[in-house]
Amino acid sequence: MEDTPAAVEARFHRQLMSLTPQERLAMACRMHAAAKALARAAILRDSSPSPEELRVLLFLRFYGQDFGDSERAEIVARLRAKPRA
Repeated sequence: MEDTPAAVEARFHRQLMSLTPQERLAMACRMHAAAKALARAAILRDSSPSPEELRVLLFLRFYGQDFGDSERAEIVARLRAKPRA
């Protein structure tokens, strides 16, 4: 969908490119952290998963469609494994 006027898109791009690479990276990290916090809150609102299952649910929400069935199943199995001490 392209609903942003070209002039607005160009201005946004100029502003974004005026930031240093470090500033852009920091902004991306903050956006990812915010998205993860929102997803985590939604999951916890609806259920009380174990820490391992929470990792699985977050993985599936963010990256589940990026993998085929067998790859996804392998990743989920590893996420469900208890961390080694």
